[in-house]
Amino acid sequence: MALELEHGTAGTAVPSRLAPGVVTIVSLAGLLAVWWVAATLADSRVLPTPPEVAEAFWRDARTGELFFHLGMTLMRVAGAFAIAMAVGSAIGIFLGMNREANRFFDPWVILFLNVPALVLIVLAYIWFGLNEAAAIGAIAVNKIPNVVVTLREGARALDRDLEEMARVYRFSFARTLRHVVLPQLQPYFAAASRSGISLIWKIALVVELLGRSNGVGFQINLYFQLFDVAAILAYTLAFVAVMLIIEFLLVQPFEAHSTRWRPKRARG
Repeated sequence: MALELEHGTAGTAVPSRLAPGVVTIVSLAGLLAVWWVAATLADSRVLPTPPEVAEAFWRDARTGELFFHLGMTLMRVAGAFAIAMAVGSAIGIFLGMNREANRFFDPWVILFLNVPALVLIVLAYIWFGLNEAAAIGAIAVNKIPNVVVTLREGARALDRDLEEMARVYRFSFARTLRHVVLPQLQPYFAAASRSGISLIWKIALVVELLGRSNGVGFQINLYFQLFDVAAILAYTLAFVAVMLIIEFLLVQPFEAHSTRWRPKRARG
C-alpha cells in the first residue's frame, strides 16, 4: 500500500514534495501578485503598486536617510531586547524556582502584563524626559513581563532528578546553572527571544512616533502627515526584511547550536 502511494498505481513515480525554500518563494510571489492586482484596481494613492514602493525605497536609500533611520531603530531594539531578556530571565527563573516568591510577586506580574504599552511609554517620557534612556527603558519594561512568564514556566518544568544529581556530585552554583538549568531552559529562551523581537520593534515604532526625532516610527509619522503611503510601506517592508534576516542568520542558527546536545527524534 505504501509502495502504491509512493509510485502510483500505474507504476509512474509521483513527484516529490517541493523544498521548503521553493514553497516560501512561491508563496511570496503569490502575495506580491495579489498586492499588484489589488493596487492596480484601487486608487494608487491609497494602495501603491510594488514598483512605486520600490521607487520610494530607492529615493530614501540613495540619500542614506533610510539606512540612518533603520540604524537608529535597530539600536533601540537591540538595547531594549538585551535589557528585557537579562532582567526578565533572571526574575522568571527566580520565581519559577521559588514558590513563595512567585506567590507574592504573581500579582505584580499580572499587573504589568495588562498595563497598556502606550501608558508606559507616555509615563516614561513624562518622568524621565524625551531622551534615549526613557525610550529604550519604556520598550524594555513593556517586554519584561512576557519574558518573566515564559522563563517562569520553564523553571517550573525543570527536571528535579538532574538537580538532585548535580547536588550529589557537588556541582557549584555556576556549574549547575551552566550544565543543568540553562540547557533545559533553552526552548523557553528561544520562545521568549522570538516573541520578544517581534513585539519590541513594534513598540519601538510607537516610542519613536511619540517622542523621538529619528527612527522608522518617526519617518512613518512624517509620511503619514504627507499621506505618502508608498514611503510608509517602503520603511515598513525594509525593517521587516531586516528582522527576517536577523531571524534566519542569527536566531535560528543560535537555536540549532544551543540544542545540539538534544537527541534527534527518529523519523517515522
